[in-house]
Amino acid sequence: MDDLEEENKRMKAKTLRTYLARRILQYIFVVFLGLSLVFFIPRLLPQDPIRAIIGQFQQHGAGLDTKTVETMVVTFQELFGLSGSLVEQYLTFWRRILTLDFGPSFFQFPTPVSELLRRFLPWTLGLMLTSTVVAWLIGNIIGGIAGYFSRSRWARLMDVLATVVRPMPHYVFGLVLLILFAYLWKVFPLGGGASIGKPLSFNIVSLLDVLRHSFLPILTLVILNGAVWYHQMRLLVQNVKNEDFVQYAKMGGVRTWCLVSQYVIRNAMLPQVTGLALSIGQIYSAAIIVEIVFSYPGLGTLLFEAISRADYNLIMGIAAISILTVSTLVLIVDLLYPLLDPRIRYR
Repeated sequence: MDDLEEENKRMKAKTLRTYLARRILQYIFVVFLGLSLVFFIPRLLPQDPIRAIIGQFQQHGAGLDTKTVETMVVTFQELFGLSGSLVEQYLTFWRRILTLDFGPSFFQFPTPVSELLRRFLPWTLGLMLTSTVVAWLIGNIIGGIAGYFSRSRWARLMDVLATVVRPMPHYVFGLVLLILFAYLWKVFPLGGGASIGKPLSFNIVSLLDVLRHSFLPILTLVILNGAVWYHQMRLLVQNVKNEDFVQYAKMGGVRTWCLVSQYVIRNAMLPQVTGLALSIGQIYSAAIIVEIVFSYPGLGTLLFEAISRADYNLIMGIAAISILTVSTLVLIVDLLYPLLDPRIRYR
């Protein structure tokens, strides 16, 4: 008997190691492919970013002779990593990725891109992670309860509200909230991440100020993303509550709320964890768009400025850090999945 238990433990450990190794290899492949696309796609575009930047100088009245233009071209090629052959540029690109050195920003010259990313990325992560956790929990809990009590009046009302809200684009819904609660009723500020002139610090006053500025962006993401989780969970629960083990527990006298939480919602939650991992990229994109609407000091606003001013280094840095961030979050969810689904450990 002891030998059999030891063999089972070894099989479980081997299965878990295989699962983790597969997920990590997928992560490395996705990051490598995504970052390679960041390198190749801009170079396939017909527009030369360096000529575009020099054209901006000339449009603003800068008189540049041919020799000066050529000198500027060579300088910008070095700054943007565009000097040398394609292979040399590719090796330079990966050296910059590994050292997180994307060169200087153009429109905030000579500030390094890595400094701007370090300054703006925490705002995006805070907005995205907070809204995602709240939307996922609220949407699943309310959707699970509404799915079990689907014939109740309040559940039908929630269905109508979620159906109306869910198709709305994030920028439209965010703009509506901005007009209502920041322009007509001046309850929240029009934009920004904190009050102008107030230094950020770890105290209750600064925290409340940041929460007040981020409330509308978070509310936008929570309502729209929560409506998606609500609909998905409701459909899952309506299927799970008709399973034999639920009916058997009901006939066995299990209390209703214990039946809903421990039997129905708990079993319907696993597909939602998988759905969370698959939708992180969409959630990240939605957060970027919402930041632009509310002038939130995250990567969305920074990316808008970079595109508007043809800041090649900054665009490349934001794209690279976005791929790394989204892929890492998906990997974390994948690595946590065996803790939620015992079938992976016992497969």
